[in-house]
Amino acid sequence: MDEEQVGEPFVVIGVGPWEGEWPSEDHYDPDLLLEGDRRNVVDQYRYWKLESIVADLDTKRHTMHIAIENLGHDFNIGTIVRSANAFLVKEVHIVGKKRWNRRGAMVTDRYQHVHHHEHASDFLMWAKSESLPVIGLDNFPGAVKLESFTFPRSCVLVVGQEGTGLSDPMRDGCDSLVEISQFGSTRSINVGAAAAIAMHEWVRQWAV
Repeated sequence: MDEEQVGEPFVVIGVGPWEGEWPSEDHYDPDLLLEGDRRNVVDQYRYWKLESIVADLDTKRHTMHIAIENLGHDFNIGTIVRSANAFLVKEVHIVGKKRWNRRGAMVTDRYQHVHHHEHASDFLMWAKSESLPVIGLDNFPGAVKLESFTFPRSCVLVVGQEGTGLSDPMRDGCDSLVEISQFGSTRSINVGAAAAIAMHEWVRQWAV
């Protein structure tokens, strides 16, 4: 079971063992009913089996995908996966190195469909086969300001490696490039933060 620390001392989240007669529906997990549910899930999914939660989410997922280039084992990927779960993206795509640090995902990768593409060309071929426009997030000359960009309802957003941005093959294969307006002294913002901003902008345009 997962527990979170909120300040000091430890505060146990979630709910304890089910009180009273157990529910008979198949989506409930007998072990969780017996022991309690300490997972970081919304109340709707308390005591539910993992596979039942995923199945229910699959009926509600948005038509936005998120892709991350993993050229050097980027530690931001877990954070992006966690944001993808929060915004209920359809699928997460890891392009490049297959291995990534899952700690930042806070186990939310269990509730997402995560796919691997060995090269940018493989990913771009997949997107084309699915008729999904590829929207690259990069502060590259000629990029459209995110604040004025209208996302396609069905699309895949792609972010690059922290520090270097999108690779040349990925950038060349994008249907559109967008950038987030910045006003400070640094050249770029953290890629995990940028991905969350872009995903939320899609949500603002299509899901609220």
